[in-house]
Amino acid sequence: MIYRLKLPILSASSSCLRRRRLSFYSTTAATASSFASHLSPPLKPQTPLFLRPLSHSTSPSSLLSFRQWAESLARSYAADLSIDGGPSASELIRELSWLLQDATFQAGETMLLRTDLQDLYCLWMQRIEARRPFQYIVGCEHWRDLVLAVREGVLIPRPETEELVDLVAGVEGFKDGLWADLGTGSGAIAIGIGRILGENGRVVATDLSEAAVEVARFNVGRYKLEDKVEIRQGHWFEPLQDLHGKLSGLVSNPPYIPSSHIPGLQAEVGKHEPSLALDGGMNGMDHLLHLCDGLISALKPGGFFAFETNGDKQSEYIVDFISSQGSNTFHDMRIVADFAGVRRFVTGYCQ
Repeated sequence: MIYRLKLPILSASSSCLRRRRLSFYSTTAATASSFASHLSPPLKPQTPLFLRPLSHSTSPSSLLSFRQWAESLARSYAADLSIDGGPSASELIRELSWLLQDATFQAGETMLLRTDLQDLYCLWMQRIEARRPFQYIVGCEHWRDLVLAVREGVLIPRPETEELVDLVAGVEGFKDGLWADLGTGSGAIAIGIGRILGENGRVVATDLSEAAVEVARFNVGRYKLEDKVEIRQGHWFEPLQDLHGKLSGLVSNPPYIPSSHIPGLQAEVGKHEPSLALDGGMNGMDHLLHLCDGLISALKPGGFFAFETNGDKQSEYIVDFISSQGSNTFHDMRIVADFAGVRRFVTGYCQ
């Protein structure tokens, strides 16, 4: 179910997205038109689709009609979506298959559904017309060996961020350490670390967003890690006052996109994911530098840190910035590339 959302620095107008009328799809025109007023995504958090009970049903022929309509809609809009690097028709149709896998189960001559068939029409229109991210449509994202709940107001975890967990796993003695994940979002990094810790290991994760804290706690509970991962609400280091100087390690994937680049991002990102989790200020460095300033007081001697950045120039700047604090403060500073070869991560140890 992984759809790797890109963060392109492109500008595009979405005004063309509504120029095709739904009546083009003659077999479902009457059905589709009844959903035109339901394009806005729900504001209340919902259980991920795959976790909902099979409490609805429909006929195989009705579900086939939906699929044919949905595929036609995807093909019709694909050219418009490609303007800002959006998904192709084949990618959308693959997402449609994933949606149906999450939502349906065949029981003899009946198709059981985890949501009403009308809701599937609404959800697919949101995906195509409103460019609502697929992960928000189904309410989850596959990340490492996890299936994490996500919703509006919570950043969708990216595949490249998985490397932060691997970097922690490479630290000597990490299993019994006290770790912090700042800006946890869905709780992905904290949960990933929590699952590989030893008996005495622990993670404290923070986020300013109430929505993120709620979703992160849900994900922690679903993986039964309440004894390993604690979620606290607050701004960066503020919820960690009782842990200053005690942390074995600190990781973060903070907002690092320059403010001026936000409007040009792929619509699924720029228009739907929370700016709080994307916008890094004028040059994208505001939060990264704040995190760097707090390292000395947060980490215990020998403590490890790992930050995700926008890549290359930001990583180089962070290394220079931390190094400027004194040669006796940090050591073994490294820039680590992600799976695409982008020099995205900065790591090091406190003296």
